[in-house]
Amino acid sequence: MASTPPPPRSTRESRAQAGPPAQQPPSPQPASAQPPAPGSQAALRLANRRRVVDAVRELGAATQASIARETALAPSTVSSIVHELTACDLLAMEPEHGGRRGQRVHFSESAGYLVGVDVGHRHASVAVADLNLDVRAQRRIDLPAGHRAEDVLTGAREILDELRTSLDVPAQRILGAGLTLPAPVDAECRGLGSGAILPAWAGLDLRALATGTLGCPTVVENDANAGAVAEHALGAGRGTAHMAYLKLSHGVGAGLILGGGLYRGATGSAGEIGHVTLDERAGLCRCGNRGCLETFVSSQTVLDVVASSGRRVESVGDVVREALAGDPGCTRVITDTGRLIGGAVAQLCNAFNPELVVVGGELARAEDLLLDPVRDAVQRYAVRGCVSGLRIVTAQLGARAHLMGALIRARAETSLPV
Repeated sequence: MASTPPPPRSTRESRAQAGPPAQQPPSPQPASAQPPAPGSQAALRLANRRRVVDAVRELGAATQASIARETALAPSTVSSIVHELTACDLLAMEPEHGGRRGQRVHFSESAGYLVGVDVGHRHASVAVADLNLDVRAQRRIDLPAGHRAEDVLTGAREILDELRTSLDVPAQRILGAGLTLPAPVDAECRGLGSGAILPAWAGLDLRALATGTLGCPTVVENDANAGAVAEHALGAGRGTAHMAYLKLSHGVGAGLILGGGLYRGATGSAGEIGHVTLDERAGLCRCGNRGCLETFVSSQTVLDVVASSGRRVESVGDVVREALAGDPGCTRVITDTGRLIGGAVAQLCNAFNPELVVVGGELARAEDLLLDPVRDAVQRYAVRGCVSGLRIVTAQLGARAHLMGALIRARAETSLPV
C-alpha cells in the first residue's frame, strides 16, 4: 500500500480564513459514491487530486512540472490527475508556444464562475469572472450616503442576474462570491468588527445575508485586505513575502501580507493605519478619537482644503489632474498629504518591517508627486534597519484591486469537485 503523502504546501489563498462550503458543479465522482475510507488508495488519490487543484489556484496557468514541484507529487502522478480532471472539464491544457512541450494547465473556462462585489461609501461594483479570474462582465453603480446592507446586496443580486443573462451563465454555475467593504471585518469574515464606519451594516451576519441574497456561498473581506491580496497575487507585490497595501480614499486603511499570507490580527482589524493619532487636539474622527491620520488625509479632507483656497474641484481626481498640470495649491495639498501619510507609514514599517509598500486609491494617481514626500518622511522617521531596501510604489491594479481581491478570496473559499 502507498504511504501517506506529506501535507500539501500552504498557499496564499488557502492560508486565508475559510468560509462556508461552496455550491459545486456536477462532480466527476458518482453522486451516490461514499467518501473513501481513510488511508485507502481512493483516499490517497482524492487527496492528491485536491493538491493538484490547489496548486492551479496558487500558480495560475502552470506546466505540469511546476505543479509537480509545488505539490511534491511525482510527475507521472500529476500527469494522470491532470488528464482525469481535464476529462471532467475542471481543468484544461493549452500548448505553450504552439507545441506540446510545456503545456500549461489552467481551469476550464466552463468549470464555473465567481462573483466579486466591491462596496464603497458611495459606489458598488459587481463582476463575474471564471475560475482563472478572467473578468467576463462588470458593472458599477452609485450608492446613496448611509446605504443599508439589505438594499445594496439586493441591488448587487439584480446586477448579477443581468450579467449572468448577458453571459448565458445559469445560476448553478456561480460557485462563490467575495464581498469587500470599507470597514474592519471580524476574524471569522462574517460581519463588521466595528460599527463606527458603516453603521447601517453593523450587527448583521453579513456572510449569511450575502450568501442568501446572492445565491452562493460568500466570503466577506475588508477592502484594504482585498487590495493587498490582489496586488500580492497579480500586481506590484508578486514575488514578495512581506508587504503592505495602503488604501487612500474616503478612509485610510492598510492590508498586510506577512510571510506570504494575509495577516488580520487577533480580531481581524489589523492595518487600521487611518486611526493612528497625529494630534489629539485636532478634529473629531468618525471612530470617536481626535486627530486620526484619516481626519488629515481622507478624500473629503483633501477636497475641503482645496476648496478653502477658492478652487472649484468636484473630486480627488480633479485635484490630482490640477496638481500634475502644475497648479501650486493642489500640488501643495498633495505633497503635504504625502508627508503626513509617510509619517504613519514609517511607524508601520517600524512595527512590521515590510519589503514593499503599495499605495492605492484615488490619491495614488498622483504617483511620485505623492510618493516622493511619503518616501522622504519614511526615511526621516523610520528606524533605518526597518526600511533598508524598502520600495514604495503605486498599485498596478489601480481601481480594480479591491474587486480582484474579492474574486481571489471567493476562489480561495470555493470547494471544487475533484
